[in-house]
Amino acid sequence: MTPADLIAFEDDIAAEFNAGHIKAPVHLAGGNEAALIEIFRGIRPDDWVLVGWRSHYHALLHGVPPAKLKAAIMAGRSINLCFPEHKILSSAIVGGICPIATGLGWAIKERKGKERVHVFVGDMSARTGIYHECLSYCEGHHLPVSFHI
Repeated sequence: MTPADLIAFEDDIAAEFNAGHIKAPVHLAGGNEAALIEIFRGIRPDDWVLVGWRSHYHALLHGVPPAKLKAAIMAGRSINLCFPEHKILSSAIVGGICPIATGLGWAIKERKGKERVHVFVGDMSARTGIYHECLSYCEGHHLPVSFHI
């Protein structure tokens, strides 16, 4: 996907929301398209991607088909999109995705898996105690988890 593809998707979702077709909160992203595309070049299809509540771009970049993603957003799940079949999970709980990522990392390490966990949090989540505890735990136990702010 290109930055233009990502922006077009968000513009479509914004139009649906503004027209009153989405009856739940929607958190749009913008301005970080090129940076995310670059990060996702190093994320393999079998890696896990865990995100806070602004996860539309991440889902698209990790292989969730646009129509499937749009259907979930239209159904009111914009801030807690989960597609385990595509190895992507999100949560609207500030910092709440971090312990889940830590657990996944531990499970991967225990079974000697090759995949990694990539956790994307915002600057607000990165200021919470749970973020710092999970980051410390993952580093201390050499878990296959990368944190991206």
